[in-house]
Amino acid sequence: MHDLVIRNAKIIDGSGNAGFVGDLAASTGVVTHVGEVDGRSRREIDADGQLLLPGWVDIHTHYDGQATWDPEMSPSSWHGVTTAVFGNCGVGFAPVKRGSEEFLLNLMEGVEDIPGSVLAEGIDFTWQSYPEYLDALESMPRVLDVGSQIPHGALRFFVMGERGADHQEVPTAAELLQFEKLIVEGFQAGALGFSTSRTAKHKAADGRLTPSLSAAEPELAAIANAMKLADSGVLQVNSDFGPGEFEMLREAALISGRPLSALIIQVDHAPDLWRETLAQIGEANAQGIVANGQVGCRPIGVLLGLDVTVNPFGNHPAYKKIEHLPLRERAALLRTNHDLRNKLINERPVDSWSEWMDYALTRAYDLGPELNYEPDPSTSVSERARAMGCSAWELVLNLLASEGGDNLLLYPFENYSSGSMNEIHEMLTDPYTICGVGDAGAHVGTICDASYPTYLLTHWGRDRTRGEKLPLEFLVNKQTRRTAEVYGLRDRGLLKPGYKADFNVIDFEQLSVGTPELIRDLPAGGKRLVQRPSGYAHTFVSGIEVACGGEATGSRPGRLIRGAQSDPL
Repeated sequence: MHDLVIRNAKIIDGSGNAGFVGDLAASTGVVTHVGEVDGRSRREIDADGQLLLPGWVDIHTHYDGQATWDPEMSPSSWHGVTTAVFGNCGVGFAPVKRGSEEFLLNLMEGVEDIPGSVLAEGIDFTWQSYPEYLDALESMPRVLDVGSQIPHGALRFFVMGERGADHQEVPTAAELLQFEKLIVEGFQAGALGFSTSRTAKHKAADGRLTPSLSAAEPELAAIANAMKLADSGVLQVNSDFGPGEFEMLREAALISGRPLSALIIQVDHAPDLWRETLAQIGEANAQGIVANGQVGCRPIGVLLGLDVTVNPFGNHPAYKKIEHLPLRERAALLRTNHDLRNKLINERPVDSWSEWMDYALTRAYDLGPELNYEPDPSTSVSERARAMGCSAWELVLNLLASEGGDNLLLYPFENYSSGSMNEIHEMLTDPYTICGVGDAGAHVGTICDASYPTYLLTHWGRDRTRGEKLPLEFLVNKQTRRTAEVYGLRDRGLLKPGYKADFNVIDFEQLSVGTPELIRDLPAGGKRLVQRPSGYAHTFVSGIEVACGGEATGSRPGRLIRGAQSDPL
């Protein structure tokens, strides 16, 4: 007697091997049979040819705070994610000393665009040490499994106080020993990795650079030595990869004997730097160092709109007079009030915001109902305005004020230097990359990339028209088994007997990431951008259905993952 049988499915098992039509049986939270399943079951689902895939394993999220108040872990749970790892980029909420919580809130707000008011209202800080933080996570049943990493920024401030954030001093020998002690303690408690940020893009809300930016070789060596002592975890890095940077990180990985996982992103000021870094990752692997690059599957883009964080007209005195009005009223005025329109279009403030927006409009596109994340450069706002014989500001005003005022523009500021996703194709197909960079839980009012796993299938496996598509088997492997293996989660990401019964049944023809929408459901009335997908027929975690037809079932089988998990075979 099986607990569950899925019949007549197109099974893509996560291994990268060719898909096949068959059945899957699960009992007591694990897969028991795949292929042709005989016998009775307590529940059967006829997939009728729909896809059956392992649950998505999203290793780059920022749910550090949300995981303490939201058992639904949305929007990731809506998109078939069954395992989420956070604590990335050196930011998080443990360890923390009483009275210093505000610094960590300020850092997270600045680096990951999560309002401090939301975090202050939602997080109760019942912990101080990192192990105590894991205990707090473990106390809440939730929809999906979660894992955490030790954040360098929080650790540095905990040990060094304000000295750890001013970039004027280095840790003393005694402080480096304390680093090691606390890191080993964190891994013994169940951390999956240690994360650090080495990019000047990361600043706290008060403008201070992220604490870990100035960490030099002795500090990295102490971190690496702690990971060696613990014999555990991944060294996760977000870096600008300036001269000598990768060599220093490679040395840390060599000392630790642990995997190095680095974000790979194309930036406009150095559009080929990512290729150099991937080449260095390849060389490191050839030398016996385990290293990989975390890559995205679409451009990283800020969404521009009237009600989101980045409003092209938000700095204009004429707009400020109406910004208190309901959105529909604002949109109507922006369409019909000629005096207001003239001021917004022709009397632009002379400031850095307007200067930045002038540039952004040369790279901004109407996202539209078709959700075109790979737009042709000839369709940018500026190019369309030029063809229409009007100013870019007039076209932006018309686009954003149309209908109810909830239209959005996409400004892809990374991973889109060439105006296509051909470079992303190159990133995805590199043998040493895995899927990451989605930042689910972060950038709540500007970016909406928690839908990455769904988009990976729809765009690259079905819809792309401006270049090559990729096989579904390859895509699924890249976001399930490959991501799981990097963090030592060898019990999941495959639909084979003995592995965790985490899987999605998907109507591939109907699969969609959903239109971005702004909702106000965060603590303290905070707002966030989400995409509600369609096409997820069933999602199971540990053999228990957590979503059916896109609606949560109320079941919460998710648990905290403590450390690496063994391969069941």
